Amino acid sequence: MGALDLNSSVNETNVCTSLENLHPYGPFFQNNPLNYIFPLLLTQLSLSTGAILLTYLLLKPLNQSILVVQILGGLLLGPSVLGQSASFTASFFPLRGFIPLDILSSMGFILYFFLIGVHTDPSVLKKINKISLLIGVSTVLVPYAMTRAFSALLPHLISMNPDESNSLPTVGHAESLVALPTIANLLVELKIMKSEIGRVAMCSSVVSGLFSFTISTVLGLINQELDDNQLVISMFGSVFVFVTFIVFILRPAILWLLQLKPVEASLNTNHFIIVVVLVLMTGFSSQAIGLHTCFGPLILGITIPAGQPVGSGLDEKLHMITYWIFLPIFFLKNGLMINIFKIDPGSHMIIQLVALVGALGKFIGAYFTSRQGCKMPIADAITLGLVMTNQGLLELGLFKMLRRTKLIDTDTFASMYLSMLIVSGLAVPIIKRLYDPSRRYVVYKRRTVMDSISKPQLRLLVCVHDEEIAYTTINILEALNPRVESQLAVCVLHLVEIVGHTIPILIPHKLTEKSSFPLGSSKDILEAFRTFKQSNLEFVSVYPYSTLSPCTAMHDQVCTLALDKKSSLVIIPFHKRYRADGTVESYQKASLIMNKNVLDKVPCSVVILIDRGLFRSSLPVLESSCQCRVGVVFLGGADDREALAIGARMADHPKITLTMTRLVADGDFTGNDLEERRVDNESLSEFRQAMISNHRVTYIEEVVRDGRGTAAVICSMENSYEIILVGRNHDKRSPLMSGFDDCGDCAELGAIGEILASSHFKGNTTILVVQQHPIVVNEHKSIKPDHGVPYSINDEEEMPIQGRSP
Repeated sequence: MGALDLNSSVNETNVCTSLENLHPYGPFFQNNPLNYIFPLLLTQLSLSTGAILLTYLLLKPLNQSILVVQILGGLLLGPSVLGQSASFTASFFPLRGFIPLDILSSMGFILYFFLIGVHTDPSVLKKINKISLLIGVSTVLVPYAMTRAFSALLPHLISMNPDESNSLPTVGHAESLVALPTIANLLVELKIMKSEIGRVAMCSSVVSGLFSFTISTVLGLINQELDDNQLVISMFGSVFVFVTFIVFILRPAILWLLQLKPVEASLNTNHFIIVVVLVLMTGFSSQAIGLHTCFGPLILGITIPAGQPVGSGLDEKLHMITYWIFLPIFFLKNGLMINIFKIDPGSHMIIQLVALVGALGKFIGAYFTSRQGCKMPIADAITLGLVMTNQGLLELGLFKMLRRTKLIDTDTFASMYLSMLIVSGLAVPIIKRLYDPSRRYVVYKRRTVMDSISKPQLRLLVCVHDEEIAYTTINILEALNPRVESQLAVCVLHLVEIVGHTIPILIPHKLTEKSSFPLGSSKDILEAFRTFKQSNLEFVSVYPYSTLSPCTAMHDQVCTLALDKKSSLVIIPFHKRYRADGTVESYQKASLIMNKNVLDKVPCSVVILIDRGLFRSSLPVLESSCQCRVGVVFLGGADDREALAIGARMADHPKITLTMTRLVADGDFTGNDLEERRVDNESLSEFRQAMISNHRVTYIEEVVRDGRGTAAVICSMENSYEIILVGRNHDKRSPLMSGFDDCGDCAELGAIGEILASSHFKGNTTILVVQQHPIVVNEHKSIKPDHGVPYSINDEEEMPIQGRSP
């Protein structure tokens, strides 16, 4: 039987539980299952997870963070809401049930910080510069100074008891700290870890965390006696040895496991168990040397390589059980200790004011430093300031430690707990509303093939999923006719889909060196592009990468690389692959999701490559004796002009014959926009003038009455060309497009592209659907970057030519 021993002098409760009361005997013995530990624990797990799930569904329209959801879910089951019923608390949350809850919540705490470590890139230390150093220091120093001043001033303004006034500096100090795991977790949740804001916030939070730790250590040493100082020094020595062991012993062992499997392979069961055992052992070791349990797992997680197979595999296997089973128990325990109706309103308002001053100080420190230091736009500076004000489980653990050591009382802990709820509840929705991660793809000069005609180098990014599409892409690159006066600088991105809640990882390769780890199918793709480079040694530069990413984040890797490498054209494969008879050979959902996002956000022109099998041969098609026939369909508009520019470049290839077919409506040129007509006519005149001496180019005009006639002309091209180029978007008001509104889903390819990609269009013609990079706002505005500043835009950098590293 459970027994309670209440000692009022020390205000402590001892709970004893008999091991015989673990399992009930069933309803025939008239047992209440809630009187037994194991069924009680299962009920508590169900209630905690269910409460947080319900809160999550209710708050989803408000864009709240998972932290707010978990806090409210815990309060829902506590004495603040359902716990107002004494029978509910006595039945489902008796004191004897707290021991298993405490053990499970500690497990959740360990796994949570381990996953935060897995998400954290240790290379962020190399990216710290003067600006992030200044932001990090000011984000701690400003709130610390403000809370200290406010704590000293407040007792002179209002009447307070001595215990309250003595605890204010402790509260102010705790509210001024900034922790790297908290910021990293928020950035992962908001999916802005790889954005410029995310990079600045990560670098700054590293500095803030180290600076916070330094201040806490110095203040602790000042307040300690000599014997305690020796103890602290001894503990620092233990920490140094412990971290050294993890970094130089455990990390190489995990890397050795990684080398045994190809890069795309998933984490197998044996390796998963080994890593989990290491997590538990590092947690035990942390406790053994006097540190918090989460310290060792956090350091171990940071040392583990992100991506496949270890990082993403661990995240995939542990994320759900950690966030939806163990962590709800942690917040349930906190919610059971807080009754918001018994908190003294006066004391609560005082603590809230101190917490508000601390959050305001963090915001001011981050906002003004980012504005003055790196000229960050106002909206982005506000976003950064709000990110740096957030608190998480590490701060909550600190609050609980302060309560356990009696530096603050239970009511103060409850007020600080609620202040965390208020600050996060206000900040996160504003961040989601204010900051659009795709804005970082905005450029101030249009990047198109048309604008690259006069440049000595055409920069491209080609995306490939497998070896077959790689050969097709290489033949298209060969058709672009690399030559001395107009070379090709090609970034190759091998897209590898991974499952789980991991952040994407980009792996650079070198064609001249053997990779230090197995590459899986990347090896064959690299070999194909190495051969292409060697056959065009003087005219082509190739820079290969692999990206390991969930399908919902692949577009970010594509757009970021296109932005960084100043690409004028991105080639992406269509999500369907066809046979010559028009039937679908394969379908890739990840490619569909990626393509739609790339078309919306990419900072340059895009070509969607529809592969019907002609160019899948590993042998260069254009090196054969046969001529390659290329057709360009021109209805008018920016996308068709870009397709014409690509066709004009192909027309210079000696093995290509090009036919440009212009569609005209009833003797009048397409479109109702006079300016568009004028630009179309100028582009056509320039094309005809440039091709006047090229006998392999043919210009045709087809007069059609409506969209049905347009479709007939398109279908007549069946089996007439090896490559067809067409624009993606056209003027819907034009007679040429009448009747196309009801022809299926044209979101990815456009109306004309849909006809060419349909099963009715037979043959092995390769289709290139072109979207021109749109005209951007402030196109003529010049921006001069500040060197060394993390928040800057440089749009004039040229990619290296002829084998030099990017």
